[in-house]
Amino acid sequence: MPQELKASLRKFRFARRNAGHAAIIVKINKQKLIMEEVEQFDNITIEDLAEGLPENAPRYVVLSYELNHDDGRKSFPLVLINWAPISSEMGLLTLHASALLDFQATADVSKVIEVRDGEEGLTTDIVNARLLQS
Repeated sequence: MPQELKASLRKFRFARRNAGHAAIIVKINKQKLIMEEVEQFDNITIEDLAEGLPENAPRYVVLSYELNHDDGRKSFPLVLINWAPISSEMGLLTLHASALLDFQATADVSKVIEVRDGEEGLTTDIVNARLLQS
């Protein structure tokens, strides 16, 4: 993983947020066999994020998620979305899967949400359900 990406992930992790969702999207460059930052978003909806992700290529998405708890508290957990649509090229999916644990450790994110069925698998309701169950 390139040093610039590590620095970008660190900066993203420690950014102060008090409203909205933010995301950093990372892909694996198959030719160079390195991870590359694709894009960063501030204050994006989950649905817009899902719509912007490719339907046939895997991505790692580190998400700072505004979570509203039942007792009125608000928190901003970091979540790793493992975007791995089943329509992706098998070689790329294998490469993506083999680097997942290393990426998760480097990004220092404990909660992972697997998304294999495209946009329908990544909605606000699904993310809320996954985060509020623990």
